Amino acid sequence: MNTKKLLGVALLSGITTISALAQTAPQPALKEVTIVGKVKSASPGGRVFMETNGQPPIKLDSATLDKENRFTLKTRVPEGGGVYLVNVAGGQKVVVLLEGGETLNMTADGFTTDMKTGKKGQAVVTGSKNMEHYGKLMALYEDIRVKNTAWQNQYNEATEKKDQKKMDAIMAQSEQASKAFTDQVKAMLPDMGTSLVALFATNFLNVDNDFATLDALAQRFERENPNSPQAKGFIGNITRIRGLMLGGVAPDIALNDTTGAAVPLSSLRGKYVLIDFWASWCGPCRMENPNVVRMYNKFKEKGFTIYSVSLDQNRDSWVKAIRNDNLTWTHVSDLRYWQSAAAQQYGVTGIPKTFLLDKEGKIIAKDLRGPALEQKLEEILK
Repeated sequence: MNTKKLLGVALLSGITTISALAQTAPQPALKEVTIVGKVKSASPGGRVFMETNGQPPIKLDSATLDKENRFTLKTRVPEGGGVYLVNVAGGQKVVVLLEGGETLNMTADGFTTDMKTGKKGQAVVTGSKNMEHYGKLMALYEDIRVKNTAWQNQYNEATEKKDQKKMDAIMAQSEQASKAFTDQVKAMLPDMGTSLVALFATNFLNVDNDFATLDALAQRFERENPNSPQAKGFIGNITRIRGLMLGGVAPDIALNDTTGAAVPLSSLRGKYVLIDFWASWCGPCRMENPNVVRMYNKFKEKGFTIYSVSLDQNRDSWVKAIRNDNLTWTHVSDLRYWQSAAAQQYGVTGIPKTFLLDKEGKIIAKDLRGPALEQKLEEILK
């Protein structure tokens, strides 16, 4: 059956990211946290655990439910905190965002899904702004998740009936709902400040469409909470992406050429430069090379050059491909395959990948090949 996946919203990736940052960053002073809770559906004597959000989880504290199914958990977390889990009697896991110093109140159903009714287990956690905002975010997400599930089923049915009008209408509804969800998340960010939940909320945004919002948040963290261990990875990632946006100055690269001499990308300032990520083993790259050679020969006398970064591992294969394909411009590589420092710096996940720079080293175009590259070069070098 030919079906199309409707637009959805990413979920929970940030939990792992934030948690991992909290676990790998240098550990600051510990601050105490208390969670007081009640489980609606559990047998007295059941156990509740506070756990790290990792694989395998590390138990930080535990409590036995009393005759009224109440419990109290106490632990200490690094200042700045992270994302943790409360494992409720083995039947339900509740996410808690902790920065240290909180006393939270939790009411949990005690089950993931009720086997009789199909009802999904719920939990309400109060006592901090992080959890207040987290609850709102998850309520919004659950609403759009349910809608998208229904729309997906309708879309699949319309596909089987080849009802294009219905398919287009469903896609329009899904896209409109996803945009509304994103707009609601953006509207919540200012009130979240530089809290843990603000970092969590970024997982619902898209770098391509919402970069201005993400960039503003990163700059706010840099001003107001620069020492947050959890924010450092986010700030670093946004800083990297900022440098790769159109109009941004391309990050410098200083890898060695085929003779072993370091050749900085910045040494080519004053010319229009095509950064070309490729490899001798990359079929599409080798197929594109004749066109790149033609562009180089056509425009090299007009201030255009190429800076090729190879993702090869074998030096001989790299040098042989340069010679065989008649690639007579600057070539560099650290011969580290996908672990290439430059590839990681530029977020390269597939090749060929290109960035076109102006004379000041600013990115003016990306991923131009074939006629599109020639047209752009004609435009700027006329």
